[in-house]
Amino acid sequence: MEIRLSPFILIMASLFLFLLSEAKTMDPYKVLGVERNASQREIQKAFHKLSLQYHPDKNKKKSAQHKFEEINNAYEILSDEEKRKNFDLYGDEKGSPGFGPDYSGDQGGGHTFFTNEGRRQGQQNFKPQWQGTGGQGGSQSFSFSFGGPSGGSNPFGFGMEDIFSNFFGGGFKDEGNFGSHFKAQSGSKSSSIIKVVNKQVFKQEVVGQGVTWLLFPITSSLKGVDHVQSIIEDVASSLQGALKAGRIDCESESSLCKDLGIYPHRTPRIFVYSYIKSTDGSLVEYSGDVAVKNLKSFCQEHFPRFSRRVDLRQFDFSSNNGGRLPTLMLLSTKKDTPVIWRVLSGMYNKQFSFYDAEVTDVSDPTIKKLGVDALPAIVGWLSNGERHVLRTGINVKDLRSAIDDLSYLLDGFEKKNRKAASKPASKTQSDSAQNRIPLLTGSNFDSICGKNTPVCVIGAFKSSKARNKLEMILNMVSQKTLSRRQISAPSSKESISYSLVDATKQPSFLKAFDSAGFKSSDQILIAYKRRKEKFAAHLGEMTEEEVEKFIGSVLNGDITFTKTRQKPVLK
Repeated sequence: MEIRLSPFILIMASLFLFLLSEAKTMDPYKVLGVERNASQREIQKAFHKLSLQYHPDKNKKKSAQHKFEEINNAYEILSDEEKRKNFDLYGDEKGSPGFGPDYSGDQGGGHTFFTNEGRRQGQQNFKPQWQGTGGQGGSQSFSFSFGGPSGGSNPFGFGMEDIFSNFFGGGFKDEGNFGSHFKAQSGSKSSSIIKVVNKQVFKQEVVGQGVTWLLFPITSSLKGVDHVQSIIEDVASSLQGALKAGRIDCESESSLCKDLGIYPHRTPRIFVYSYIKSTDGSLVEYSGDVAVKNLKSFCQEHFPRFSRRVDLRQFDFSSNNGGRLPTLMLLSTKKDTPVIWRVLSGMYNKQFSFYDAEVTDVSDPTIKKLGVDALPAIVGWLSNGERHVLRTGINVKDLRSAIDDLSYLLDGFEKKNRKAASKPASKTQSDSAQNRIPLLTGSNFDSICGKNTPVCVIGAFKSSKARNKLEMILNMVSQKTLSRRQISAPSSKESISYSLVDATKQPSFLKAFDSAGFKSSDQILIAYKRRKEKFAAHLGEMTEEEVEKFIGSVLNGDITFTKTRQKPVLK
């Protein structure tokens, strides 16, 4: 409605306009340094360039952290078509909570300013308009237009009653039809946090992407849409970064709704694209109370669970998924896999093998061995078996920022893995030739395990899986410095050699050490002193730690050697 005010009250209007100008958001186009007609590719390139420049891991300045937040928030707006459209239309549309530097991260009490669309609970819209009323003296009226729940606070952090009380010395009451105008302005909702999903979007962005979606099919005749949509907005906002929300118009996308079996009838229906049963995901209908808390819990239950929970004491660090994918391990004190790790395991399930383990203290010898000094921590193994401590003492501010920060970390590790796999042949191939564990044959036996070699460590295998495992373990152990109490070969660069032997093709070789040829074992480790014709065998658990202990004992003289049954012969 319209309230006509005397010239005296213009002071109050000026105050509002001042606050309005102060509350305006930064221009995301200027933040990213792109033109208003920039393509998504140009926006993406600008974002990646600036985020690398100002990321807190590389730039420790406080101003860089502030700039990094601005860059992320600017990209959040411009990478989303609806948010970008809203900003272009209104000029000061933030598109999502937290674009400004003073955002507290409290989704329950935050506000999104200056938008006519997509309001969640706690959000308000303020739209001042100057209108000529004609009349005597050419006076003007100042119309206030507020959106949001009646009785809620406005974007500036104080109530209408408070500011009118300051000027008039008394309370301000909603008389006449001021409240009616208030309600009328809040009627239309089309949230930018809820994406319009059609058949193409569903196929490309929902199915099998590892991200949980909250989906809401609608028709024009459906009742109760506004209420359900506001609940979905709240849930999607509180789980931003981990959950996406979509609205499917079953009138324009009738075939999609029918194929999926989600066509609504008289009352709204809510679905979650879940990853509980399969890695491809499937739709699960929500049948509980339409309340934020209940729906949020339901969504969290259906987050991906692609991370394998393991006992750290029994985990084989050398397996590394057969060397196909790099491996990530989260170490935390949580009894169950943390929500953030579950979300990341879905987002990156095609790039990494995920594991997590519950640990109690960094004083644990296994933790110390990994080089972890604070919890929670993430340890990664490249495809070549090289281990890296990616982050220790992880501090989480909120879900969205944690997902963004750790995604940046994982992207960097994936890039490192690609780089390690595709280094120039001049160095990488020569290094790998040095590090490759050779296969023993009759032609190379003397050069690899000659009489001048104090100890030959030979890994015997009976399957390709056993070979891969032994080769990876010996590769890692061979690169470590193992001390020996008394080594009397100062001119020799190495006191030990490493090799493999195919037990299925060289059965007579193993019978020189064991009459049965170690038939009961799929993989055996033999320490062989050719000059003395003595050996020691390791038949126990084949892990990096156990093999390292065995070889260390061999080199330190802490293990008993046995005379061979006969001279080992290779074909």
